[in-house]
Amino acid sequence: MVSLVRSLGLGGIRGYEVSVECYLSSGLPSFDIVGLPDTAVKEARERVRAAVKTCGMTFPISRITVNLAPADKKKAGTIYDLPVMLGILTASSALPPLPDDLAFLGELSLTGELRPVNGALPMALCASRAGIKELFVPADIASEAAYASNVIVYPVFHVTELIEHINGIKRIKPVAAHEPCAKYDSQLDFSDVKGQEDVKRALEVAAAGGHNVLLTGPPGAGKSMLAKRLPSILPDMSREEMLETTEVHSVAGLTDRDNPIISTRPFRSPHHTVSSVAMAGGTSNPKPGEISLAHNGILFLDEIPEFPRDVLESLRQPLEDGQVTISRAASSVTYPCRFMLVCAMNPCKCGWHGHPSGRCVCSDASISRYNEKLSGPLLDRVDMYINTRSLEYDKLRQRSKAESSAVIRKRVNTAREIQSRRYKGSKIKYNAYISSKELEETCRLSNECEKLMKSAYNTLSMTARSYDRIIRVARTVADLDNAQSIEPHHLAEAIQYRGFAIGR
Repeated sequence: MVSLVRSLGLGGIRGYEVSVECYLSSGLPSFDIVGLPDTAVKEARERVRAAVKTCGMTFPISRITVNLAPADKKKAGTIYDLPVMLGILTASSALPPLPDDLAFLGELSLTGELRPVNGALPMALCASRAGIKELFVPADIASEAAYASNVIVYPVFHVTELIEHINGIKRIKPVAAHEPCAKYDSQLDFSDVKGQEDVKRALEVAAAGGHNVLLTGPPGAGKSMLAKRLPSILPDMSREEMLETTEVHSVAGLTDRDNPIISTRPFRSPHHTVSSVAMAGGTSNPKPGEISLAHNGILFLDEIPEFPRDVLESLRQPLEDGQVTISRAASSVTYPCRFMLVCAMNPCKCGWHGHPSGRCVCSDASISRYNEKLSGPLLDRVDMYINTRSLEYDKLRQRSKAESSAVIRKRVNTAREIQSRRYKGSKIKYNAYISSKELEETCRLSNECEKLMKSAYNTLSMTARSYDRIIRVARTVADLDNAQSIEPHHLAEAIQYRGFAIGR
């Protein structure tokens, strides 16, 4: 007898439908799984056999063939344990035929308990698109899967309760999805930052437009402290952005029962010993890298000159395209990576170049070598260069509280709403990704602004890319000012953020 059970698989961060076909025939007892299974899928044979027996059911003594269709796609992981078991029980008439609008996934323990698998949300979204009405998943990932629309998600703790549900003995209660609510870390707030008003203003502009930032300054000036507080002023995530971000984190196994959805923008801060594969993503079965885990959030590189050159150069194409394609012999996977790049560095090896104390002991050649660790093409992709100065004693000892992150975030949200209305119907979400064509239409300069821009272009020896980036930042400054067009003072502020470019 042949049975068919619907299930799902993962290709990158996109789910796809998998049909688990089970055929029981006469002959010497055997158990084969076909359809390009990896080792983990093949090992399902032993987990399924043990789970069926320990749950008090009879495992059929016959020749068992399981096909995972489509057979030309590689199947990986332990997702198919549950549908394989149900297919065998259905084919042996131990269970009635299953309706075709049901789907199942999950890993089995030897005792019949269901264990969580990665990628619950993207597979649930795929189930919704495929017309599946009911989805049965391990209880630990049910809350995550329930955020998909138009599909009822049932949490399964043990195989026995699923069997009772199918036989109509005792129904499983479906999971009710709750609307995600953003929770910000109260320990990281801009109200705790003393002084540095010009830097905070620059970071507000960066947050409003999604611009890349390079913070420079001596040790102890507050570069890392300010960068870690930047997520607290980023605009609130839309539901679409939450789902996009959660898909990536789910595939990477970074969601759990207590945190099923990513409701605040991610902040990734890899150590400078990170490899290019860990940064961009990869391995034989390609997984998301740091740049994809920072999607819709921030990638913070502290002490950026200490990162390997190949790691930094791997950022160039993703910064432009907002996605990264990882190609391997068996497959090619594309992950989203639209993130804000925030970097911090000292002006020289010892860190004190240009400080009024005169403590710098670096030679000109040493300073040059240190700065040359960052290539020109990479620096050209940074929108704003912010010089962070050491705090004066009077500023350090002031007791009055600075402006809170919530107040700043309100202005940033307003600026983002202006951008959303402006780019409605296009793929552009915010100013940092305005195309050259859109620049001509939405960022027209007056004659006075043209003169100012021409002077800056020649003085700072800009490239065409840096010219575009200044216009984008100026558009963001104008949005924060709720101005319809870019005024000279908006452009002047944007040029100021580009003026300090480490000699470029």
